[in-house]
Amino acid sequence: MGHMGAGAPQPQPLPGVAHVVAVGSGKGGVGKTTVAVNLSVALAKLGYKVGLVDADIYGPNVPTMLGATRQPNVVGENRIEPVVAHGVKFISIGLISPGDKPMVMRGPMLHQIIRQFLQQVEWGELDFLLIDLPPGTGDVVISLVQTVPLTGAVVVSTGSSVALEDARKALEMFHQVKVEVLGLVENMSQMTLPSGEVIDVFGAGGTERTAAQFGLDFLGALELNPQIREGGDRGMPIALAGPDSKLSSEVYNVARRVADKAKEIAAKSEDVFEIS
Repeated sequence: MGHMGAGAPQPQPLPGVAHVVAVGSGKGGVGKTTVAVNLSVALAKLGYKVGLVDADIYGPNVPTMLGATRQPNVVGENRIEPVVAHGVKFISIGLISPGDKPMVMRGPMLHQIIRQFLQQVEWGELDFLLIDLPPGTGDVVISLVQTVPLTGAVVVSTGSSVALEDARKALEMFHQVKVEVLGLVENMSQMTLPSGEVIDVFGAGGTERTAAQFGLDFLGALELNPQIREGGDRGMPIALAGPDSKLSSEVYNVARRVADKAKEIAAKSEDVFEIS
């Protein structure tokens, strides 16, 4: 962290939270929130204790996708109780400032909100706290790494070369702030037509090749399917269908890989602490 200046705040672990995993993308519109929400629900259904921070302050879609829009309770001295939906504890600016009014704010305020979402929310014991980042490589990521130590990040892209170009920027950004990337997820990958024909909407294999180029894990490909979008719009994420449903089995494969990779990285860093 030295390159952030000697005065930069040191990240503080969140008591009771085992793994903090950021979900990011180089650009918007690749379904990053859809992936973050379904991963959270899948991990909860796999028996983990899961929290989700909607750090996309300008476009908070998590409340809609989880189907919960009630305001969080304030408990004790300025502590916020997360809202629970489908077994996932979550917090979003969309719960606090609902409706169509945009959040207009500058960097320092963003930093404050991110800090509050991490440090003033009663997360309790969690195996995984996922952070749904805004698209791109902006202020929020810097605030995040200054506030809490991240286990790692998941980068979401479609297979299109434009999206992958931006995904590479996201990979580079995580590298610069010293956050390990758990792997890449290809979203909106293949689509099955009513005839049964499968088409590669954004081209085949691009995300896998990008992962290989960077020596990273390819965590899986989620299909382009209207039911996924409908589930998100209705607040009923497809992961609710469980690991055996054809619709969501791949989400569970990705969730298991993310969990395994996060545990592996955490174990590795504990070894480092023991040696030093």
